[in-house]
Amino acid sequence: MDSDTIWSHIDTERSALADVLAGLPDDAWRTPSLCAAWTVRDVAAHLALSHAGARELLAAAVRSGFRYHAMVRDSAIRSPLGHEEIVERLRGFVGSRRTVPLVSEREPLLDVLVHTQDICVPLQVDHPMPTDAAVVALERVLWWSRRMPIGPRLSDVRLVATDVAWEAGAGRRVEGPAQWLLLAAAGRAEAHHHLRGEVAALS
Repeated sequence: MDSDTIWSHIDTERSALADVLAGLPDDAWRTPSLCAAWTVRDVAAHLALSHAGARELLAAAVRSGFRYHAMVRDSAIRSPLGHEEIVERLRGFVGSRRTVPLVSEREPLLDVLVHTQDICVPLQVDHPMPTDAAVVALERVLWWSRRMPIGPRLSDVRLVATDVAWEAGAGRRVEGPAQWLLLAAAGRAEAHHHLRGEVAALS
């Protein structure tokens, strides 16, 4: 998938998520998301930090002791943005190709695809993930898992999509729609209910 298509998917997902968030009552923002220990508001605030600069990221890294997960969570929790500001920030990103330092366009694609489902699934909002974009994001998760694992171990698992001609890996077979394979590879336990095979290998 070329860069223009990737950015088109990112814009579409950001815009759609902004629409979902704009219509939420205040109590819905406190709903637990699929991302463990994060509320809908926390996830949305994290996505609203997609254009954070190097200085802002460095400050968060220092506060967290340079622990990646702690840094990401701390930044979202500390974000002063209100609900309307988060929505406006997401809408404002549409059309921009800016990324945080040292990442490609595949990282914001992965981020917005997974986190949109983190929000939509518990809120029972039906927002299917584009299959071609899900495959690109899946391949990025696998790329990262070989360098800096941040989710379940994927080295001895064969992932097989049932809605598109795609498979990767070697070992215990897990199959299902690309959307749920991506969410499982990203550590979302809810995805296991939508997959078949040796799903326990993803725990």
